Amino acid sequence: MKPVTVSIDVPQTPDQVYGFLDVMAHHERFTHHYLSGWRYSGPARGIGSRASVTASLGGTRTDVDIEVVEADAPRRIVERNSSAAGRRLAHGTYAVQPLRSGGARVSFTYTWVRAPLMDRLLSPVVRLTMRRANRTAMHRLAAELTRHQSATGTS
Repeated sequence: MKPVTVSIDVPQTPDQVYGFLDVMAHHERFTHHYLSGWRYSGPARGIGSRASVTASLGGTRTDVDIEVVEADAPRRIVERNSSAAGRRLAHGTYAVQPLRSGGARVSFTYTWVRAPLMDRLLSPVVRLTMRRANRTAMHRLAAELTRHQSATGTS
C-alpha cells in the first residue's frame, strides 16, 4: 500500500516541535480523536518509548502497540506500529524541517510494511481514512504546540 503523508507549518522552531513530539505522552493530546486508552511503558521519551492504544477508525476498533525505533533530533522520529495480531505492521515517521520564514514544517508519514488482506483490498478507503485522521491530528498538534509553548513560557 502506498504511504500517506500529511503536513502542517507551525510557528515553533524545529527544536521546540521535536522536544514536544519526543515525549510519547504528548501524542495523546493531538490524536485522542481516534486513539484512546493510552498506556505507556519504557522511557518517557526517545528510542524505546512505548504506548498501547485503541484505534477507532472507519467503524472498527483495534489495539495498536507503538514504539519509537529511531530518533534524530531535531529532524526525525520513527515509530513502529503493530496491530491486528501482528498482521498489520507500519511505521509512523515525523519529519521536522525549518522554514525560511521561521517556524517549522511538520510532516507525518504512515507507511504500511505489512497489511491484512482486507486493508489491501480496501486500500483507497483505508488510505483516505488515515489521511483524514492524520490531517486532523496535524491541526490539533499545531494547537497543542501553541498551548504547550504558552504553558512553559518558551519562545
